[in-house]
Amino acid sequence: MKLVEVAAGLIYEDGRYLIAKRKAGVHLGGLWEFPGGKREEGETLEDCLRRELLEELDIRIDIPIPFRIIRHDYPEKTVELHFFRCAIETGRPSPVDCAELRWVLPSELSEYEFPPADRPIIDALQYQTAGQRL
Repeated sequence: MKLVEVAAGLIYEDGRYLIAKRKAGVHLGGLWEFPGGKREEGETLEDCLRRELLEELDIRIDIPIPFRIIRHDYPEKTVELHFFRCAIETGRPSPVDCAELRWVLPSELSEYEFPPADRPIIDALQYQTAGQRL
């Protein structure tokens, strides 16, 4: 089965994470996701994330910090998602290559429909935030 490597950014600002809605008509269209995209041949995952966020949101990020790796099998492919914590260095996010953007609190992430592969990340972010409030 084909393996697709993806870098995704957990972009955090003022207690909220940036999420993007996928355009209709694409794989998993209409679902929300943490912004990012597919790694190209010869590209590091960190460089992939920087390129994708510049192309899709018109932002530049600071140094991406590895957070988690999730593998998910779809009928036609296996996706390996590499999640990185990062912050915006320059620019203001705009939905260049997605349908919509939103800044949401970790507790609000469950109100949005994400691909199944993102569920462990949402759980981890909500757990960490709940632990900080204790």
